[in-house]
Amino acid sequence: MAFILLENINQPNDIKNIEKEKLPELAQEIRDFLIQNISRTGGHLASNLGVVELTMALHLTFDLPKDKIIWDVGHQSYTHKILTGRKDGFEELRKFGGMSGFPKRSESDCDAFDTGHSSTSISAGMGYVCARDVQGEDYSVISVIGDGALTGGMAYEALNNAAQLKSNFIIVLNDNEMSISENVGGISTYLSNIRTAESYTGIKTGIENTLNKIPVYGDKLIRGIRNTKQGIKQFLVPGMFFEEMGITYLGPVDGHNIQKMLRVFRDAKKVNGAVLVHVLTKKGKGFGPAERMPSRFHGAEPFDPETGLPKVRKKKAAYTDVFSTVMCKMGAREPKLVAVTAAMPDGTGLKRFRNMYRERFFDVGIAEAHAVTFAAGLAAGGLKPVVAVYSSFLQRAFDQVIHDVCIQNLPVVFAIDRAGLVGSDGETHQGIFDLSYLSSVPNMCVMAPKNKWELADMLKYAIAYNGPIALRYPRGEAYDGLQEFRAPIVYGKSEMLYDENGLALVAAGSMVVTALEVREMMKAVGYHCTIVNARFVKPVDEEMLDYLAKDHRLVVTMEENVKNGGFGEKVLEYYNEVSADVRVMQVALPDDYIEHGNVDLLKKEACIDAESIFKEIIAQYQQ
Repeated sequence: MAFILLENINQPNDIKNIEKEKLPELAQEIRDFLIQNISRTGGHLASNLGVVELTMALHLTFDLPKDKIIWDVGHQSYTHKILTGRKDGFEELRKFGGMSGFPKRSESDCDAFDTGHSSTSISAGMGYVCARDVQGEDYSVISVIGDGALTGGMAYEALNNAAQLKSNFIIVLNDNEMSISENVGGISTYLSNIRTAESYTGIKTGIENTLNKIPVYGDKLIRGIRNTKQGIKQFLVPGMFFEEMGITYLGPVDGHNIQKMLRVFRDAKKVNGAVLVHVLTKKGKGFGPAERMPSRFHGAEPFDPETGLPKVRKKKAAYTDVFSTVMCKMGAREPKLVAVTAAMPDGTGLKRFRNMYRERFFDVGIAEAHAVTFAAGLAAGGLKPVVAVYSSFLQRAFDQVIHDVCIQNLPVVFAIDRAGLVGSDGETHQGIFDLSYLSSVPNMCVMAPKNKWELADMLKYAIAYNGPIALRYPRGEAYDGLQEFRAPIVYGKSEMLYDENGLALVAAGSMVVTALEVREMMKAVGYHCTIVNARFVKPVDEEMLDYLAKDHRLVVTMEENVKNGGFGEKVLEYYNEVSADVRVMQVALPDDYIEHGNVDLLKKEACIDAESIFKEIIAQYQQ
């Protein structure tokens, strides 16, 4: 497919050389380019298709990298990357060593802020504005935030702060009625009312059309009306939320009409203070399958660009699917069981539970901190809440885990999906800290299953447990081996899989599979090898550790978590306390952030793959 106009976009601001009449054609080329490339590599499609014209209008209005555009979450920055001269990078999008799927300051001066989690852009933009003003500099700051992200409390903290500004700060509200799934809550209803307020939009359009007919002064009158806080919208839409906070509101404007957005952005630049531009877009715009199923094309695997169907069909159930099935079965047995998600019913596997037990399902929006404290209230009120959340996102609620759940020792279950390395989304999404931060909290119990059968057993155990408990499991296909090893779950007890001597591999969760591979390698060169499935990261099975110390010269701990504060450090600490005559080798991720890429390749780079572990064990033996 030929991309004629895109050939002229090779560096920032090249879009300004494109003739006005050809901008719609450029928008179509960008959409075709995105569909063609993401169908091969996978990536965030629907959100990017929805902001093509919005991004073009921003780049036409502002000068990069002087002006600063901050993308909330950042997965919708693909068009921004194209317009800043990075279209060739899409060949290696989200691959190891390739271009990130998110803004990266280290990748381009046009990426003002690294963003991977939601509801952050207004706070970061405020920081830029104040840094600009303190240093007497002159540039525009634009924070782009989605309506889904406005369910996060941090966004309101920032809006409250922004209302005090006396210098220009532009907030672009990209309103597509979606986060990953459909939006929920009061702000969604409020924005919906603005979108559909025909009495407002109709009269507003009529007044503008009339004023446009007035020679010379008509356009000035329209701009004056737009820029005053006591403008016509105050009379026609009472109680304007943003205006009453002290933030000038402009819009709503069609986010697929470049010329209209150019006009409103020019007006926004003139406001001395914070100004919110409300832009209406359609997620998945221009690609039928993504328009019909935006959630499925939020983070898409490679697909057929003609049909939208995945190129590779899943053969085995994922851990998320196993969790989903058990939750539905337990919902029938346990009338007090309830499920909580932070805008991720599909991703966490709670969609089926929602359909079966709607009155016991709660989607709180992109608000993880609220989700945890809300769950604490549910537990205090006599229910049994399961909070299903990605490992990376639970970090946002660490304070609530401590203060609202664990101090009160409330029976909240944390079902932690995407634990460990998740791959293509990179540093902000790798779930590599949960074992460390959760096991540091008193009253918390932390488990990790070796396979799908153990995940089912552990979830049932967790639902029956009377206190805070976390169950972490990885992304992707659920391991179905070792089915013959299914001893009952007993608090704080590990599981002996193979009992030999000399060398013991004590593995947590997903690393049990790797331990099996290492064992085969060790046996092939003549070494005995014990394997212990840790099961519990907190508490550590001290009785098992004592047993291993009797006839094993080397104990290797294995975890898909950072070394600092992880499972291995707890084992080492225990052996040091009891002065055990045993050497401990810790296999864990380094004290670093892990970039995007294929998970198997990332494991190899981090030296937690079977071959790397085998080589290190042999080196230890030779010392």
